[in-house]
Amino acid sequence: MTEHPEPRRVTVMGLGRFGGGLGAARWFTRRGATVTVTDLAPPEALAESVRALEGLDIRFVLGEHREEDFSRAGLVVVNPAVRPDSPYLKVAQAAGARLTTEINLVLERAAGTVLGVTGTAGKSTTTEMLGAMLRAHDARTRVGGNLGGSLLDEDEALEAGAPVVLELSSFQLERLPWCGCSPPVALATNLAPNHLDWHGSAERYFEAKRNIVRFQRAADLAILNAADARLAGWKTPGRLARFSIEARPDPPCAWLENGAALCDMGGGTEELFRSASLHLPGRHNLANALAAALAARAAGVPAEKIAAAVDTVTPLEHRLEVVGTVAGVTYVNDSKATTPESAALGIEAYANRPVTLIAGGYDKGAPFGEFARLAAHACRHVLLVGVTAGKLAGLMRKAGGGAEIEEAGDLARAVRRAHEIAAGGGVVLLSPGCASYDQFPNYEARGETFRALVRALGADGTGM
Repeated sequence: MTEHPEPRRVTVMGLGRFGGGLGAARWFTRRGATVTVTDLAPPEALAESVRALEGLDIRFVLGEHREEDFSRAGLVVVNPAVRPDSPYLKVAQAAGARLTTEINLVLERAAGTVLGVTGTAGKSTTTEMLGAMLRAHDARTRVGGNLGGSLLDEDEALEAGAPVVLELSSFQLERLPWCGCSPPVALATNLAPNHLDWHGSAERYFEAKRNIVRFQRAADLAILNAADARLAGWKTPGRLARFSIEARPDPPCAWLENGAALCDMGGGTEELFRSASLHLPGRHNLANALAAALAARAAGVPAEKIAAAVDTVTPLEHRLEVVGTVAGVTYVNDSKATTPESAALGIEAYANRPVTLIAGGYDKGAPFGEFARLAAHACRHVLLVGVTAGKLAGLMRKAGGGAEIEEAGDLARAVRRAHEIAAGGGVVLLSPGCASYDQFPNYEARGETFRALVRALGADGTGM
């Protein structure tokens, strides 16, 4: 726990339509600071977030930023979505203000064990599984970070020593140098280029991710995927453990063998769970469960509690979530697959069934080549939507394969077309491989729209 003198003037930069700055605004107001909340979005777009702060002594500057709110602040709490090149950050730094983030505040104040999870794909599922394993051992466990909500609203639990599990995005990790903290237990599932529109290059994205281990101490633990070549060169000032579903790494490690998830932390082999007890599709989810189990065991959770938690895990909303069956076709909502790598995992999870894929959306600058080749060869039909539809169509046709490629425009047309062409016993998979921002405010809204469209198909009398 790192102590800083409480600032008298605090600017929360970025309230967000979904309340990204709520926790920090409430936290500093409770401590008597003069709080200004500023956001470039207009008041009408932030109405719900503003209502959540009613009754608190907070000054709002919405629809714009003003330099004086940064030059006069003692501390600026920066929303993860704020770009690194924002001129207002430079104004604040030039005036001597300290910059921080909600995640940094949590890391500085949590008195219990903090376990951080990152990766290009699988971090949300891994975080939820790890949280379930920790809760089975300690009911005080809190789960947050990039999953949403604010753990600053639970500061009494943090200061009392509750274990904390954090999903950490590259945007959040980019700013860990501001506090010089890394989670004492840090887990990385995998790495592939992503968010190049924000970071500027794959190298900067990878460097942001590496902050999860960069500031660890000698007693801390980094848990890395041994099957991921990009993680092979990561160093940590602390201890290192690896996991793999492909082969047994050197101990300390976790691996799969004859249907069992095993670990060796240096004192011999121990079974953590049986792979048949995991109710999530795809080998990638076995890797996620293995990683979470290794982290939980390292944090002191007994193996029998880990196994019991694995048996309770169900798919997250918008992550390989079965919406229903219409006319013998299974409709799967994988809207959270916002990268080509995570969408590829969705396709592979249904490799034994004919797949009609719905993909496309906002272009974050990630390379689509491997995903396009997989989709063209592994799917029966591909329906493309959004800004990237043309780019993906060209790549998939160039890749050959047997998939029929169509540009469907938007999600509603894609679902109607999928209903027309998908064969009984097949799967219609919304696994976009792209962010949603061209047609939806976030992946949740996209997934909820998909659910509604599928349920409307059932309401037409075709059966759910």
